[in-house]
Amino acid sequence: MTATTTAPATPAGTLTPLEKIEGALDASVLPTPRPQPEAAPARTRDAEGAGGRAAEPRPAHQARVSFVGAGPGDPDLLTVRGAAALAEADVLVLDEALTERFRPLARTDVHLIELGLPNAEGIPVVPGHSSCPELVLRAMADAVAAGRHVVRLLDGDPGLFSPLEAEAAVCAKAEVPFEVVPGLARATSVPMFAGIPLSRGSIGDVRLLSAPHPLAGEDFTAWSDWHRQLGEAGAGASTLVLQGVGDRIEEVAAELLAAGRPGTTPVAVTVDGSLTSQRTVTSTLDRITAALKAERVSGVGPNTVVVVGAVVEQRAGLSWYESKPLFGWRVLVPRTKEQAGALSDQLRRYGAVPTEVPTISVEPPRTPQQMERAVKGLVTGRYEWVAFTSANAVKAVREKFEDYGLDARAFAGIKVAAVGEQTSMALKAFGVVPDLVPAGEQSAAGLLAEFPAFDPAFDPIERVFLPRADIATETLSAGLVELGWEVDDVTAYRTVRAAPPAESIREAIKGGGFDAVLFTSSSTVRNLVGIAGKPHASTVITCIGPATAATAKEHGLRVYVLAPTPSAAALAEALAEFGSARRAAQIAAGDPVTRPSERTRARRRRA
Repeated sequence: MTATTTAPATPAGTLTPLEKIEGALDASVLPTPRPQPEAAPARTRDAEGAGGRAAEPRPAHQARVSFVGAGPGDPDLLTVRGAAALAEADVLVLDEALTERFRPLARTDVHLIELGLPNAEGIPVVPGHSSCPELVLRAMADAVAAGRHVVRLLDGDPGLFSPLEAEAAVCAKAEVPFEVVPGLARATSVPMFAGIPLSRGSIGDVRLLSAPHPLAGEDFTAWSDWHRQLGEAGAGASTLVLQGVGDRIEEVAAELLAAGRPGTTPVAVTVDGSLTSQRTVTSTLDRITAALKAERVSGVGPNTVVVVGAVVEQRAGLSWYESKPLFGWRVLVPRTKEQAGALSDQLRRYGAVPTEVPTISVEPPRTPQQMERAVKGLVTGRYEWVAFTSANAVKAVREKFEDYGLDARAFAGIKVAAVGEQTSMALKAFGVVPDLVPAGEQSAAGLLAEFPAFDPAFDPIERVFLPRADIATETLSAGLVELGWEVDDVTAYRTVRAAPPAESIREAIKGGGFDAVLFTSSSTVRNLVGIAGKPHASTVITCIGPATAATAKEHGLRVYVLAPTPSAAALAEALAEFGSARRAAQIAAGDPVTRPSERTRARRRRA
């Protein structure tokens, strides 16, 4: 075992960790819990007070407005400099449509100003197409004057089809320092996510056009210029990339045809570019409207990107994003967001949209004295081994350590075992590198198969500390006893059934709104069915091992996918292989590529 945490020495006159533990045991009560940090202030949607946060003002050279390009939609596509600016912002001004995806990248105490909400006159401020209202611009200037860093987040690249020019001009006139952080332009990046390079090699003729927004108040001249540009583009042979067309694709296609573009010209329409909800429809100029209706494409709006020209034909061989094995699949993960972090990230790499739903709630044991004695035993050298069977067990021990001012150094000289990769990761985050992680089956049985038997010639101490859940089986404890060890089998935490998820989640589970569900244990099967109902028959049930699959079948579920090894990574990979094989079979049969949940919607439409 390797401990990596360091801590300052105990000041004179204060209790040592061991004295704290003994005092708690003598009093038979838990130590006084540490005060919890105050909740972050609720975000506001107005501009009042943006310059008056209690935070210390920045040096004069740091107070500024940063115009940051958000890219085409996926927060992972922010530039490094853009992400850094967002992380240090005191005030964040952005379109309402960007809030959900980009707000988490800012500080919890950032002052938030959202555009797209109705103004004082009840007229919506059109995001991405018109500059900030005067009140917001004034608040931005006041915030900088008060020593704050303001980030104005703009869709795509600030230098292309954005209100940067007007807003930066106001800053320049008011002598407000500002900077521009470019981003990925929607007009060029979304076609790449659709598998459509805009040029062939280093040679190409590309024309980018953005339509005036009906609500943005552009004057008659803007609309005259738009129609003139469409006419010129229709008469030429350039590759066209159109933004802001929205639901007027039929009108635009008619103008291009009238100007001379052949009806057989390839066209691609991409909605939600770079997101896992992205969808691209290809057809020809004279049939694109009918194709969109036939595909029942929803979400066509100002950010939809339309490509017109022969380059669209390259999509057949270069589509890489929408062809991911689980692209667009809505996958239910019965874990908390914290527990599902690595698993959900892996699913996203396969193109899925994970939804985390906790099925259990972890609570302290009813009687804490047993854990307190075990922690004292760790400090006094009572144990040869500590065996962790879950990340929750690691969390419970870590919290108890922190109550007593202990850290990972208390594990010095003690061997540490972890049942699997998730538990091992939790230990490493604590500063402890486990000595034993089963290379084969990651379960209690797998850990037992590799756990050494007690040997008095080599093991000076014969006792093992086993912190576990109140509902854990006796498999590991009994097996360790058979190997000659004395086991302190301690309830470190209690698991109780979590509260039911939101009604929309419950309806999606029972009605076929999810494409797949991942079960990582028998308890997740029982608890999910208990709090939300049985998943729909069309949902792809994926289980981590035979015992979990048996429980799923007992509840009337058909198991489609079984992980080859009992690990979260293998579980996600097995589902991806299933999705890839399913997609290949649909293509080979000449059928459209659909998700499992789409079969349910198709049946409802026929009914």
